[in-house]
Amino acid sequence: MKILGIGSNYVTDLKDIEEKKNAKKFIFSKPESSLAINCDVEYPSSITNELIYEVELVVKIGKEGKNIAKEDANSYISEIAVGIDYTATDILKDARETKHPWDFAKGFDGAAPISSFKPVADYNLADIDFDLKINGEEKQKSNTAYMINDFADIIVFISKYMTLQPGDLIFTGTPALGKGEIFKGDQLQCSVNGEILLDFKMI
Repeated sequence: MKILGIGSNYVTDLKDIEEKKNAKKFIFSKPESSLAINCDVEYPSSITNELIYEVELVVKIGKEGKNIAKEDANSYISEIAVGIDYTATDILKDARETKHPWDFAKGFDGAAPISSFKPVADYNLADIDFDLKINGEEKQKSNTAYMINDFADIIVFISKYMTLQPGDLIFTGTPALGKGEIFKGDQLQCSVNGEILLDFKMI
C-alpha cells in the first residue's frame, strides 16, 4: 500500500483556483504503519512537542493504473474516508534546516488517523463538505469545490510517476484555513456532509 498526500490544495475564494492551478504540485508519502483506523491515538510525546493537525478527505484506489487520462481518473476511486494528516513540526523544521528528508515528520506511528471508508457512489465528488471539530469547536471546514487540484488532477499527476494500485490511499489536501496544534487529551471529530465519520481522542 502507498499512502500519498498533496500539499497546499485548497483556496478560500473560488476565483483564486485558476491562478494557482499551474503551480508546482507538492506530493509526500506516509508509511502504512502511520495509519490509525477509527481508534484513539497516542500523542507522540517521545519524539515531538509540536504536533499540527490538518483534516483531509482520503480516497482509496480501486484498480491499477499508470499514465491515467483525466477523463478516466475518477473511475479509479473506489471509496472515500476522512482523516487527519499529522505533522511533527519541530522535526520538519529541523529536517528543512539540514536539508534532510522529512519522512519522520509525517510518517511516525499514528500520523494518519482515518475513518472507515464509504463507497464513492455515495458522493458527488465536486461537492463534498467536510470539517473538523476539536473539543466541540469547529476548527476547519471546506468543500471540494475549493480544491485547486481536484481528485482527477491528483490521480493524473501521481500516475505519471507511480503506478497506482488497488488499496493505495491519497490524502487530498486540507482546507486553506484553520490548521493548528493538537494536544494530549483533545477530542477530534471529522464529518463528511454533516455525518461524523471519525471520532477519536489524543491519549
